[in-house]
Amino acid sequence: MSNDTSARMPTAAIAVAASVTGLRNVGIVLAASAFVAACSHVAVPLYFTPVPLTLQPFAVLLIGLLLAPRMAGASLIAYLGEGALGLPVFSPGHVTAPGLAHLFGPTGGYLLAYPFAALLISFLWRSGPRNFVSALISAAAGNLMILSTGALWLAVLYRPVADVSAQTVLTQAIVPFLPGDALKVAAAAALAVGWQRLRNRKASWHPTN
Repeated sequence: MSNDTSARMPTAAIAVAASVTGLRNVGIVLAASAFVAACSHVAVPLYFTPVPLTLQPFAVLLIGLLLAPRMAGASLIAYLGEGALGLPVFSPGHVTAPGLAHLFGPTGGYLLAYPFAALLISFLWRSGPRNFVSALISAAAGNLMILSTGALWLAVLYRPVADVSAQTVLTQAIVPFLPGDALKVAAAAALAVGWQRLRNRKASWHPTN
């Protein structure tokens, strides 16, 4: 075997491995965005606010805890891109619009916060001890970002129409979702910690001869 052939073989192997990794990452991003889309359709409209109760935040929290920061952010960017292109991935509600227009509606603030919340959750979770308390804090921080951005967005939308008080914005954009979001934070944290323990167990297990 010539030296040129020997030199080309490792290069080819690296290229194949990179292609496989790239395809795997694309698959994970698409699967994660599909999970968010599925959770978005588990929705309960509320008569006093244009923002419905959905499982979307739970999906965002879980993705942030399970995936690396770049993958988590990319998954939510892909989700928003799918919705902007007109795919039926957004939650139904009192006020709905197709495609890109949905991102400028009452729930736009929540939606646009998703990639940043997932990035924040993933970064915090991977910077700490990766126990249940750390998962709770990470998920709660991301959830707080989603709620606060959604409330600010709704306040901006209301401003040209009426002089809406801060209490009204809180009543429509944050307060109704706190009990459910607390459960979502706890559930996402529990699942993430369970998955981490399973991975650690597999990593520490060595078959005997």
